[in-house]
Amino acid sequence: MFEIIFLGTSASAPSARRGLSAQIVKHDEFRFLIDCGEGTQRQILQSGTGFRNLNNIFITHGHLDHILGLAGLLSTFMRWETIEELNIYSGKWALDRIHDLLYNVVLRGGQAPMILNLHEVKPGVFFETEDFSVTAFPVFHRGSDSLGYKFEERSHRPFLPEKAEALGVPFGPIRRDLVDGKTITLEDGRKVGPEDVLGPLKPGVRLVYVGDAGRTDDLLAVCQDADALVIESTYLEEEAEMARQFSHLTAKMAAGLAVKANVRQLVLTHLSRRYREKDVLAEAQTIFPSARVARDFDTYSFKQEG
Repeated sequence: MFEIIFLGTSASAPSARRGLSAQIVKHDEFRFLIDCGEGTQRQILQSGTGFRNLNNIFITHGHLDHILGLAGLLSTFMRWETIEELNIYSGKWALDRIHDLLYNVVLRGGQAPMILNLHEVKPGVFFETEDFSVTAFPVFHRGSDSLGYKFEERSHRPFLPEKAEALGVPFGPIRRDLVDGKTITLEDGRKVGPEDVLGPLKPGVRLVYVGDAGRTDDLLAVCQDADALVIESTYLEEEAEMARQFSHLTAKMAAGLAVKANVRQLVLTHLSRRYREKDVLAEAQTIFPSARVARDFDTYSFKQEG
């Protein structure tokens, strides 16, 4: 299961109710901050999530409304010493700006009190655990070396307890061995293999996050059949030309992508202050009826079907 907590859902500039772009994706003990607009550290505190284990930050691109909060966040970490290591991942163009912001402004040529790693990310898998992986993919947005991120649980064969009970497999570590693909021997000498107690292979949950984007045709493949798509919706279709000019999406464009890619759930974020939330939602729902618009501090959980 993946969970996403929206910390900032406004585009370009904050509004009275929406902060700048930032969200936390959680999976078990892992927590990833995606983008870090100005004021993110306060949003983290106000959300109640705190800073614990928040040592991996994924940046979609280097525009200031997505990175300025890194300065305040690092300053807070330096004063509170809440973490021992901070890893920031992004494309090269964004990473160069982040380096200047942190080393020339915050640290002023000095060193951080924790290990600070700036990782250049290129398209492909760049973060893996035993249970899931994170893949970066290119996103078109005004030549800003932008990236999107796909969180994907590994496929697995579910354990079928009724079959285990019928075969007399006792509770305990022996069942874990079967899940891990090992053949076990019961006390009466019978052998039981994984194929005897595991169901058909099921794909893991897939969450696709797209930050600022100016087109959707190049995103279709990576979004295909995703359990959830979180994507920007800066403009309404009535100002589609302005959206094109500034390399952003309309609610209609985002919803159209969700339909074409056959995603299960669609959540829109990065809203311009020029629109009412209900108008953005109405435009999207004419195409994708279950579409939702995220608000600051909303939390969504994405689980496997069935």
